[in-house]
Amino acid sequence: MWALTIAGGRGERLQPLTDNICKPMVPVNGVPLLQHQASWLCANGVTDIVFLTGYRAEQVEEHFRDGSAFGFRAHYSPEETPLGRGGAVKQGLKLVPEDEQDVIVVNGDVLTDQWLSPLVETRRENGARAAITLIPYVSQFGVVLVSDDDVVTSFAEKTELPFWINGGIYVLERELEGLFPDVGDHEDSTFPQIVAEGGMRAIRSTANWISVDSHKDLRQAEEMMSQGLLPQSS
Repeated sequence: MWALTIAGGRGERLQPLTDNICKPMVPVNGVPLLQHQASWLCANGVTDIVFLTGYRAEQVEEHFRDGSAFGFRAHYSPEETPLGRGGAVKQGLKLVPEDEQDVIVVNGDVLTDQWLSPLVETRRENGARAAITLIPYVSQFGVVLVSDDDVVTSFAEKTELPFWINGGIYVLERELEGLFPDVGDHEDSTFPQIVAEGGMRAIRSTANWISVDSHKDLRQAEEMMSQGLLPQSS
């Protein structure tokens, strides 16, 4: 199985760590974020990973080389000019053999212990063109609970709200390449088109998940790994 990982981000919110390294190579417990993710992909049956690179692209290639030291075959799709996430995926899909049935796409800053098999099965069993992973929407603010007569009953931190958000993990039909923009974001163009045609399914995941966008996220990811809540690479 093939996977594309979107690894072109500059990671401005992680400065100064990203002054000299690209965001996906930021160390999490001493190991690059992208290596943790690659290890998770391999554990889920992925044999080939295409790294969609941009800012300091050479750092990713210098680390993984052909991928053999990490248990997979590595491929690279560097941007010559910024393509946006959708354009990067379209360019990367050209490296995937046309006879591949499923292609995993994952944001390069996501760490999780969610298994990929339910996502793939959902797409196949429903004949969908794409399937996405949804995660609970957790409030960034503390929530105050009150009774009907306005008596404050409790305070709750990081409360899950009754909504689901995009977890940045997808499985796509290989044939979708033509629907992706040359430049731009797939969530603004490709995904709405697939949805309008009734071709997208989802799984609702309650697995451990984090997107490493800030120093706070990085600290939380390291704590979760230390507690055994996230898979990690040695």
